[in-house]
Amino acid sequence: MFGLTIEPAALIAVGIMLLVGFPVHEFAHALAASRLGDHTARLFGRLTLNPIVHFDPLGGSLLVLSALSGGLFFGWAKPTPVNPINLSGGRRGEALVALAGPASNLVMAIAAAIPLRYIVASNMAVPDLAVQVLAFFVSINLMLALFNLIPIPPLDGYKVMLGLIDRQTAWRIRPTLEQYGLLFLLIFVFTVGGRLISSISSAIFRFLVGV
Repeated sequence: MFGLTIEPAALIAVGIMLLVGFPVHEFAHALAASRLGDHTARLFGRLTLNPIVHFDPLGGSLLVLSALSGGLFFGWAKPTPVNPINLSGGRRGEALVALAGPASNLVMAIAAAIPLRYIVASNMAVPDLAVQVLAFFVSINLMLALFNLIPIPPLDGYKVMLGLIDRQTAWRIRPTLEQYGLLFLLIFVFTVGGRLISSISSAIFRFLVGV
C-alpha cells in the first residue's frame, strides 16, 4: 500500500487517531445515546470531543504498539457509559448506539480517502509523508470499524447483533458469550480473524482510494 513504512507515518496517524479518531468514535456513541433518551454520557462529561476524557492508557498504548509491529491496528478508548434502560426502542436502540461508533470510523475513513484518491488520481505533488499518513489513517479506521463489528463481547458488534436477533435467541446465547467472550475473541483474532479483517479492510481501502 504505497510502500508504507512504519515510522514516522504510522505513528503520526496513530497520534491523530488518539486526538481525533477515538474521541469521534466515543462521541458518536454518546450522541446517539443522548438522542435516544439516555443522558448518562453527558452526566459523566463524555458528550464531548475532548481527547483527554476519552483516553484509555492501555487501549492507546496497544494502538501505538500495533503500529510499531506493522500488523493489525488494535486499540480502544475509554468505553462510553450507556444505560440501556433509558434508551427508546429497547434492544434496537441499544444496537443503534453501538453501531454509531464503528459507523463514525467508516465516515472518517471515507473523509480521509477522498483527498487521498484525488492525490493518487491526479499524481499531485504532495510530500510522501502526508500521503502515507492519510493512507494509514484510512487503514486504521477501516480496521477498527471492522474489528468493532465482530459480534463478540465486549465489542460493539455484539450489541448490534443482540438488537437484530429475536429476544429468545438473545437470552439463550448471552450468558455463554458474556462469560467466554474474551476467550472467543482472542481465538478468532489470532486464527482467521486477523487475516480476514486485514483482507477486507485492504479491499475496501483499494475501492475507496482507487488503487
